[in-house]
Amino acid sequence: MQLQPDSSDLRRKERVPTKVFANSADASKAVAAEIAGVIRERAKQGKNAVLGLATGSSPIRVYEELVRLHKEEGLSFRNVITFNLDEYYPMDPSELQSYVRFMNEHLFDHVDIKRENVHIPDGRLTMDQAPAFCEHYEKEIQNVGGIDVQILGIGRTGHIGFNEPGSGADSKTRMITLDRMTRLDAASDFFGDGNVPRRAITMGVGTIMAARRIVLMAWGEGKAKIIQKTVEGEPTDSVPATFLQRHFNALFVLDEAAGAELTRIKTPWLIGECEWTTQRIRSAVVWLCQQVNKPILKLSDADYNEHGMGDLLTLRGGRCYDINIDVFNQLQRTITGWPGGKPNADDSNRPERKGPFPKRVVLFSPHPDDDVISMGGTFIRLADQGHEVHVAYQTSGNIAVFDDDAIRFADFVTDMNKHLGIDSKESEKFYTKVSEFLRNKKAGEIDSPEVQAIKGLIRQGEAKAGCRASGVSDENAHFLNMPFYQTGTVKKKPLGEDDIQIIIDFLNEIKPHQIYAAGDLSDPHGTHRVCLAAIMEAVKRINESGAAWIKDCWVWLYRGAWQEWGVDQIEMAVPISPGELMRKRKAIFKHQSQKDSAVFPGSDPREFWQRAEDRNKGTADMYNKLGLAEYEAIEGFVRWHF
Repeated sequence: MQLQPDSSDLRRKERVPTKVFANSADASKAVAAEIAGVIRERAKQGKNAVLGLATGSSPIRVYEELVRLHKEEGLSFRNVITFNLDEYYPMDPSELQSYVRFMNEHLFDHVDIKRENVHIPDGRLTMDQAPAFCEHYEKEIQNVGGIDVQILGIGRTGHIGFNEPGSGADSKTRMITLDRMTRLDAASDFFGDGNVPRRAITMGVGTIMAARRIVLMAWGEGKAKIIQKTVEGEPTDSVPATFLQRHFNALFVLDEAAGAELTRIKTPWLIGECEWTTQRIRSAVVWLCQQVNKPILKLSDADYNEHGMGDLLTLRGGRCYDINIDVFNQLQRTITGWPGGKPNADDSNRPERKGPFPKRVVLFSPHPDDDVISMGGTFIRLADQGHEVHVAYQTSGNIAVFDDDAIRFADFVTDMNKHLGIDSKESEKFYTKVSEFLRNKKAGEIDSPEVQAIKGLIRQGEAKAGCRASGVSDENAHFLNMPFYQTGTVKKKPLGEDDIQIIIDFLNEIKPHQIYAAGDLSDPHGTHRVCLAAIMEAVKRINESGAAWIKDCWVWLYRGAWQEWGVDQIEMAVPISPGELMRKRKAIFKHQSQKDSAVFPGSDPREFWQRAEDRNKGTADMYNKLGLAEYEAIEGFVRWHF
């Protein structure tokens, strides 16, 4: 049975059917259930089910669910024929980044599909062989009767498959040159954008459009803007995914974060009646201030009526004064210079409770620099105000260190041993082994255990230096080295019980009154998302266990490295003075391996300290424009009510 789009009356601006789920896990299970239904129905008819498959992060959970259905519920793939969308060029099937390897690891090695029924573009071809191969690929699809269900992800350029902007609606399977943004997005998989292939073989838009059913999946905040443009904009070859609006049986399946920019979710009052919750009123008033360029307390009844918010006025008695005051006060009460709570103060209108004081605080940092980048000002405040601050670095971050740095540090150890008169034969042997490996290392090759260890120690030393610069001693810096990360590659293992137990044991040891965790989920590797999931699961289990300390623990989520909370979302806003902002910058500078140029910079060309300062200053500027106090910078937090 096919998934059905949402039936909301507010979908009028959407040009393609969409369905928004609370989270990507539920959405993935629903997509897998539809695919399984097609497979079983075709099997009953004695026919093959022909699937068009995608790679990347979006379909991973779909494949996990299909594997589970095979192993636990007897779903057979003996009647399944698959055609993958694309492959990098050139690319050997055995390489880490190969889509052949991806599909084997995530699906084909775990089900009973016939290998002769698997079709993936060949990245080993010579350039002169490619045209004939692409033509043959098209004929193979036609010979099996066409694709029954085609699943897709979407790139930030709006590409589907590797059909970059400019691809025609009738384009077929072909060799294509990759867009710069696409290559930047893939840089993390290839240990730097310089290693990303410049070409790929991809099904064309026309090939995709010939499928009898198309399901496009998108997860996370990073896809929200392109989804809005694709779903609500005019069809154009500058956003190839918009051509799906013309398909007779396409569905966009989204999680709430990816759907956040859709009009019916972001500004539903513009297209019809909506439920005016407290949060929606706050969001709407902040939005209105931006539209009319006025602070909250200067908004007029006319502003409300002329921007689709007349229903709210009617609901609140026909005048905006009380609404303005309410929202102004809500935002005013988010601001505090005491993130750990102010002792001996009335805390009835403060975001954090006053007691106990001082508090035990755990600051979780997915990578060894997320703490100072994302909440360095608050970190400094907590330490300066006398709280017992512990920093827990969840992963080593070792894959984000340049090879030159590893050689430099290995060389330093060897020279230091010589200087101290220590028998340096073993260190020289170690240095030779490391340098020879790195000299012969191929692009994208996994580092040797020795190199991984050196890179991990580099980042560990930088993290300690960052803590000291923020007022936290070495003994309160904890390196958890969660197992899911320890692969030596960008692709990590699934979150496991060992990961969760490490968090549980650590929290039960510290028994914090406050936990800070990264809610910055658009990092290019997905590590932040896994680290947050581990924390949330650990906290839930501790709570269910009845541990007394968890009843008096609050969890705050920070952002900063890759995105920022909107002012309408922030529940605690911590002002940062010019002096504190400079201390934060210096703490970030302690992470020398990430300074000037990082291995995984993402698509933002600014250094991490520049991103952080610009975002913090931007948040402060927004508070100022809304008519609140003017600060140099502000770090924002949202509380998780577990």
